[in-house]
This record gives sequence, structure tokens and C-alpha cells, in this order.
Amino acid sequence: MCGRYAASRRPEDLAGVFEIEKWEPEETPAPDYNVAPTKEVYAVLDRPLKDADSPKPVRQLRKLKWGLVPSWAKTPEGGARMINARAETVHEKPSYRRAFAARRCIVPADGYYEWVTSGAERDLEVEGKKKRPRKQPYFVTPADGSVFAMAGLYEFWRDKTLPDDHPQAWWVTCSVITTEAESSPLAVAPAEGPRALADIHPRMPLMLTPDRWDAWLDPARTDVDDLRSLLAPPPEGLMRAYPVSTAVSNVRNNGPELLKELEGPEEGTLF
Repeated sequence: MCGRYAASRRPEDLAGVFEIEKWEPEETPAPDYNVAPTKEVYAVLDRPLKDADSPKPVRQLRKLKWGLVPSWAKTPEGGARMINARAETVHEKPSYRRAFAARRCIVPADGYYEWVTSGAERDLEVEGKKKRPRKQPYFVTPADGSVFAMAGLYEFWRDKTLPDDHPQAWWVTCSVITTEAESSPLAVAPAEGPRALADIHPRMPLMLTPDRWDAWLDPARTDVDDLRSLLAPPPEGLMRAYPVSTAVSNVRNNGPELLKELEGPEEGTLF
């Protein structure tokens, strides 16, 4: 799954990486080293500009709220539970299938956090029988230092209790797509602890490599079978993982120190 991640890169840097054509400097959020559900996050999307003469999609960097609210939802209250969509079923789930066909985005990150559990507890979690207790946190990031481009969906929701001209009349929300975690060896593994992403958690965010960005963002691509082919996992051996402070477990903690690599798991949180 993806329940927490870090996003510290500046908009102008992301603009260069993703060839962004439109973004609002005044909407620039501060670097966030502990992004949690319901926060405003940056997303890359291709969409025509509002009130523009041309219907041609424009690549934009937009602020969205993490936690997808379907357009048909009566209230936005379920968004906090819809931070992740499974790659295996995203095309058929009522909450995601419309967005999957027409409103796809990329959620850029430095990497994501995940907490190690025992094998038995992971099996129970996969079966939906037990909530996984958080233990030693690990930070997972591309080994080459590149942007972690997470596949995402976005959706519009209209708050009918507000007038049309109210600034909060429309919500734009998003969800991160997850896939089965890699069982192959990490490109760089910690000296002590997990040797593969699957040793940390059975799920991981679906990372899109640059060769898939244009196809994924293209709103003209609506064929479900065609789109599902883009959900294939990235090549193996691109990621590294290392232990970080348990301070990240508290969403109120936020700063670059959360990304500092520890020599080994903290005392009392052994793998």
C-alpha cells in the first residue's frame, strides 16, 4: 500500500522532469517529508485549460487532495479511506473505473514509507483479517535518485451545499495505484533487515517509468484493455530501501531528518 510518502522537490524541478506547461507559482506548497492522507499534494495531469479556446490537453502541475471522492458520492467523508486503488481491480471498481478510463495522473514523490511486520502478520493482512501494527519504518526510493512517479487517478466532486462561485464548491481529489510488491532483490538493501520490497509489505505503489508517462497521462486513451497494459510492474532492481527514524510514524513530525538513513533498525523494532 501507500499510506505515507515524501515530496520535497520544487515545482520548477518537477516542471523540467515532466515537461510541465502550466503551473501556478502562488499555489506552491512547502516541501513535505511526511505526506499523509487528506493532505494537498502535487499531481501531474494532461487536461484542457479552463476557458481556453483550444480543447487540446495541456500538461499541468496541480494541487489535489489525497483521498479520492467519486463524482457520485453524496459526501466527501469516504475520501480518507480511498487513498489507494489496486492495479488488479481498478478498472472494475465503481469508485475508480471512470477515473481510470479518463482521469489519470502521476503523483511525484521522493519515495514512500512502509513499516515492517512479521511474515505471519503480513499473511493475515493480505487476507483482510488483521490490521498490521506498525514497527520499524523504511524509506523506499529509486536507487538512482530520480523522481518516484506513482501512477494515480483524479476525480472532481461538487459540493452541492455551496454556491457555484464558492472557492470550495469543487473538490479535486486523487488516489495512488498499488501493485504487488517485488520479491526480487533490492538494488541497494540495508545491511540488516529486508532484502526485497515484499519483505517489507505485500503491496507497493505502482511506479511508472518515463517511457510510460505520456501514454498514462493521455486522456484520449480510453480503451480499458490498452490502459491495463500500462499497469505492468516496472523493471526489477530499480529500488533501494533503508531504515529511518520511528519519528515518521507521527504525522505531526515533518522535516528532512525523517529521510536520514539509520545504520540499523531502532532498538525494539527488530526486523
